[in-house]
Amino acid sequence: MNSGAAASLVECFSSIQGEGVLVGMRQAFLRFSGCNLSCSFCDTPGMTVTPKECQLELTPGRRDFFAVQNPVGCDRIVSLLESWSAGWPGIHHSISVTGGEPLLHGALLQELLPKLRTILPVYLETNGTLPEALEPLLPQIDYIGMDFKLPSASGCQGLWEAHQEFLRLASQKSVFVKVVVDKGTEEWEIERSCALIAGVDPAIPLILQPMTLPDGTLAVSPLRMLEFQELTGGLKEVRVIPQTHKFMGQL
Repeated sequence: MNSGAAASLVECFSSIQGEGVLVGMRQAFLRFSGCNLSCSFCDTPGMTVTPKECQLELTPGRRDFFAVQNPVGCDRIVSLLESWSAGWPGIHHSISVTGGEPLLHGALLQELLPKLRTILPVYLETNGTLPEALEPLLPQIDYIGMDFKLPSASGCQGLWEAHQEFLRLASQKSVFVKVVVDKGTEEWEIERSCALIAGVDPAIPLILQPMTLPDGTLAVSPLRMLEFQELTGGLKEVRVIPQTHKFMGQL
């Protein structure tokens, strides 16, 4: 890896994965700044402007953060994660490369991911809209959690074709699709999502995630979530999972 390579990051920390098929697994989270979308439900800071400082957790899970200037040298990130792996062997399932949208940093990831993968498997969390950035990285990725951004919940329009091409590529790996739903979500959006997934591979898991409101309650009633799940009969695996890390008090 280029010794001068550096990344614009928000934070690096250890916690419990709260969403998707790996819910409950311990991961090291490497959060990149910046995003190509502006979802109305986004709850992640540092996505529009790169923060001047990145927060690094010294001891995994202990929240003893210290600040370093952005961009952060990739050698420093690798060294930190190696120290976690050596000092606390076996506690982490994988490294979650997340954001924002980490694929905006595709050129850097081509250098960084091979090194990260010598420490732990790589889990990519993505909005699933940049297939051209994903393709060259596929050999260095083990798991992919991709979103379908429904127009009703996210406010984003015209992403279906990008999602379809992205999923076609991502299906070469262990991938699942997550769909955030709110009280305005329409049935046709669920049906179109399912048809798109089935057209690639009906065995790809779908996670229906009810939106978490600022007060910690869910935006969709239990009955409505069951009704949404009833629209997904063409798929082999559909789960309803809220953001569990929020009610566990995890980061």
